[in-house]
Amino acid sequence: MGDSTDLDDAQIAGNAVPVEDSMGLDDGVQANTSQPALNLPDPADGGPGYERAPEKWNTGLADRQREAPRDIPENPVYGALDLGTNNCRLLLARPTRRGFRVIDAFSRIIRLGEGVAQSGRLSDAAMKRTFEALRVCAGKIERNDVHRAQLVATEACRIAVNGIDFLDGVRDRLGLEIDILTAETEARLAVAGCASLIDTRCDFVLVFDIGGGSSELIWLDLNLLQSRTVRTLDRLDAQTCMAAWTSLPVGVVTLAEHFGGKFVTEKLFEAMVDYVLEMLEPFEREHRFGARIASRSTHFLGTSGTVTTVAGIQLGLPRYDRNKVDGCWLSVSDAQAVTYELVAQTYEERIAQPCIGRDRADLVLAGCAILEALIRMWPCERMRVADRGLREGILATLMIEDGVYRARRRPGRRRR
Repeated sequence: MGDSTDLDDAQIAGNAVPVEDSMGLDDGVQANTSQPALNLPDPADGGPGYERAPEKWNTGLADRQREAPRDIPENPVYGALDLGTNNCRLLLARPTRRGFRVIDAFSRIIRLGEGVAQSGRLSDAAMKRTFEALRVCAGKIERNDVHRAQLVATEACRIAVNGIDFLDGVRDRLGLEIDILTAETEARLAVAGCASLIDTRCDFVLVFDIGGGSSELIWLDLNLLQSRTVRTLDRLDAQTCMAAWTSLPVGVVTLAEHFGGKFVTEKLFEAMVDYVLEMLEPFEREHRFGARIASRSTHFLGTSGTVTTVAGIQLGLPRYDRNKVDGCWLSVSDAQAVTYELVAQTYEERIAQPCIGRDRADLVLAGCAILEALIRMWPCERMRVADRGLREGILATLMIEDGVYRARRRPGRRRR
């Protein structure tokens, strides 16, 4: 295990914690909040944010993971696992005086959702890959004597007919209680995880998470804030600013499977963009954000592998460096320039990109097509990049519930 690192909001510093099999390195993320626990559902209750797990899941390790124990040990370790359509990612952290410090992390591309859009089922090969990744996660959780953890699965397990059966087998063999997260709570946690990167001087912010099987979009109206004098938004305030959200049933894996991801011509890429734009149109017709953001201060905030990859390329990094990417600003025109450079490249040339590699070369243009559709639907000049999101939101929530999460708020003046 590598050295842990503290990050103080937008000031990204320190050495990254090594992450296994990952293009993006994970390390400590500091966030500012002093508010009470987020109003998120308890997965054991099967509330509006969670699919109800079978009753036999809600015993044993589940109690340790979900409930806030009365006795909190000294220097407790908290855990968050995100089992997505494309990646399996774990974060372990200890609370500090200014947020939390990541002590161990794991990320592996497992493509759990491979072929699910066509067959409706998780394949045997995908489940085997995922099980082996989860075995590593279980070992890390045990070795670090994790006090509390929340482990969640997203789109692939939501839509696969054998998703619950797979998670049931994981529970029986590895002792990991994994809850199936609904799209709404996935969106809320993504906002909570990157709240400190929101520019509170703006009027509107589009937070988006381009996943493997779905894409979550959340429009924030910062005029809903009771006070506009804070420079850094806390997680609770960010959620109260949610004006509208949607979950598109398309992500990098599903879009690449539908159109092909290795050999993408400009014509095929435009067809991918148009496909996503058609999905966006009903949401835009209902909420009219195009008109609402016109002549108003607005920025994008992307929390996905697509935008971190685009940022790494635009920054000219010789290899992906999370410390340089997380929290950075890009002009939307620069992001588009990277997109069309990638469209012009061959599959082999994309593999050679140090921030892409072989594992992502057939998916990156699908993610770029989703990003391009967002830009065309809601023209914007600035985009902030977050190599943080759902897992950080989970960690902060658990620590807030236990009363061990502390951070300071920094005042500032709003720019009109």
